[in-house]
Amino acid sequence: MAEWQVVAGGVTAPKGYRAAGIAAGLKSSGAADLALIVSDVDAIASGVFTTSHVKAACVDYCLERLDEKSSARAILCNAGQANACTGTQGRQDVDTSIEAVAQALGLVPELVLVASTGVIGKPIKMDALLTGIPRLVASLAPDGGDAAAEAIGTTDLVPKFIALETLVDGRPVRIGGMAKGSGMIHPNMATMLAFITCDAAISSSLWHDMLQSAVNQSFNQITVDGDTSTNDTVIALANGESRTPAITKPGAAADQLEAMLTGVCQYLAKAIARDGEGATCLIEVKVTGTATDGDARQVARTVAGSSLVKAAVFGRDPNWGRIAAAAGRAGVPFDANVLDISLGSFTLMQQGQPLAYDKAAASGYLKAAAAGEYLKEDTVLLQIKIGNGPGSGTAWGCDLSYDYVKINAEYTT
Repeated sequence: MAEWQVVAGGVTAPKGYRAAGIAAGLKSSGAADLALIVSDVDAIASGVFTTSHVKAACVDYCLERLDEKSSARAILCNAGQANACTGTQGRQDVDTSIEAVAQALGLVPELVLVASTGVIGKPIKMDALLTGIPRLVASLAPDGGDAAAEAIGTTDLVPKFIALETLVDGRPVRIGGMAKGSGMIHPNMATMLAFITCDAAISSSLWHDMLQSAVNQSFNQITVDGDTSTNDTVIALANGESRTPAITKPGAAADQLEAMLTGVCQYLAKAIARDGEGATCLIEVKVTGTATDGDARQVARTVAGSSLVKAAVFGRDPNWGRIAAAAGRAGVPFDANVLDISLGSFTLMQQGQPLAYDKAAASGYLKAAAAGEYLKEDTVLLQIKIGNGPGSGTAWGCDLSYDYVKINAEYTT
């Protein structure tokens, strides 16, 4: 059982954080489009970013900045324009944005990190952004996490945020997080934007290791459409305001904090996969029996990302042959004669042999998932066993519907 509980507040649930989200006029729709997270004190900062060779200006800046110093006080995020493939002007706009936020907060610019999301090739509407920053700073509040989460969305149907609390040495420690993502989602780092806050005191190297491990078990295990973004960013802050003893080396306290960090990241990752453009349900793929956990995660990612598997789930077709085929091309060797596949409670294949099953009932299971409650009863579970090894891994995706093509065929028009 998890040693934590859900609390309200998102990124402002941990002590010493404020946040805000406003409509600055960056989106033509007039929706909220500018968010800010601020720590009251300098925080340990770590980030994981897209592995694409085509990176947005904000990603280049954050990579350089965190390589120089692992601390920050503020994160600014705009929605509407990705500021990717915008040349030298894109980097100038990043610098101008950071300087404006730093001035409004009374900070040195080096303590401000930045992220963007929106249409690639579109520069930020700087007049609107710069006009909005004073209002954004004035809106900062210790309960502003929900507003900030709302302001970073693009094609997202729902805001995505969570906060958890545990006890370390008898005192509460919290981690909050928010994320955006619906399309251009595929495991190759973070595949979206996510911002995480924590009030524990922890060494920078340990915090970075924890974040990388949590990302590998969460954001790197989701897929919607097989496309990795130019702007993928996960930034995590830890400011020590819980006043708990500093965690400086591996041990029980570090394990406890890392487990909660992974829990936050996995919740956000699943929320992104469930909110995939045009999706009607979440697909969870659990793989066991591999030599290593990494092998299991690789097979799970391949199955979750298979367009044929995703289309079958949307069509409520329990076509286990597509699952077997995807597992077989994942690049992890195994004996097909020991392959087991289950769909929910229905065993479709055992020891490499197909089994008789109630196809109508299995199809009904898929229909029930599509009619379920968001992130609770709307999950299609695929279980795959490919041997007797100790490895296990999970990936999350969504079905592939007609609406995905409609949304992306008209994305800029």
